[in-house]
Amino acid sequence: MKIGLVGLGKMGINLAQNMMDHGHEVVGFDLNKDFVDQAAGFGAETATSLDDVLSKLPSPKIVWLMLPAGKPTESTIDTLVGSLSAGDYIVDGGNSFWKNSVEDAKKAEAVGINFFDCGTSGGQSGARADGNFMIGGTSAEAFNAALKPVFEGIAQENGYLYTGAAGSGHYLKMVHNGVEYGMMEAIGEGFDVLAHSQFDYDNEAVARLWNSGSVVRSWLMELAQEAFANDANLDEIKGTMHSSGEGKWTLEESLDQQIPVPVIALSLMMRYRSMENDTFTGKVVSAMRHGFGGHAVDKA
Repeated sequence: MKIGLVGLGKMGINLAQNMMDHGHEVVGFDLNKDFVDQAAGFGAETATSLDDVLSKLPSPKIVWLMLPAGKPTESTIDTLVGSLSAGDYIVDGGNSFWKNSVEDAKKAEAVGINFFDCGTSGGQSGARADGNFMIGGTSAEAFNAALKPVFEGIAQENGYLYTGAAGSGHYLKMVHNGVEYGMMEAIGEGFDVLAHSQFDYDNEAVARLWNSGSVVRSWLMELAQEAFANDANLDEIKGTMHSSGEGKWTLEESLDQQIPVPVIALSLMMRYRSMENDTFTGKVVSAMRHGFGGHAVDKA
């Protein structure tokens, strides 16, 4: 299968290689020429514009977006809706707001274009191999016809799910990220208590211990262990916990639905708190975010 991949940043460049590893051809495009050159370096076909991408794809065309949420994604989708033909596919693999995905699907489907919103988890390593994908969109039939074979290769076993109507994929990813906020906050707070205790704990050893058969073992704990291995007390970074917005969206949705989510709410509040001055909790969460997603950390 030949896929047009628009957006070759941290996630897109890894996803391109993952697709190619599983026998798919990729036509890659990004406004950053260095990213395009990087894709060409591992054998991807490249394009100089969105129109050039479309010219190199067979029908039905599949255009997969890995762009920042908001204007970059929305403007690209608007352009594609005006350029693609009935039966073609748009896959939004970024962290778009689910209500935007619902509206994008209406615009696409009004002219016969299949639209799928794909929440992508697993960080950069998941994009590179054995990822996790939550996919809503036009129909199960359209999904099975063209996209299912792609996800069967690029996802971990049981690591993809067609979730139903358009918007449901990004909705699920939004809630997933809300859960992620709470989990990381709890891990960070635990190490903060240890750091202020009367005992001299080895943080790396504790993380390794907790990840070896305990009930809190997880990839997040592995990332904490890796961070402590490089900087035993995380002295080199600030405890600033940036947020991408999905925790806020989860909280807003819970308020609309009148569903209590106190852990997610407080974890979001603590991210805002971390912007004011340093906390050890913030250092731990910042280190984990850098570990799985390559997100920026603020140096101390």
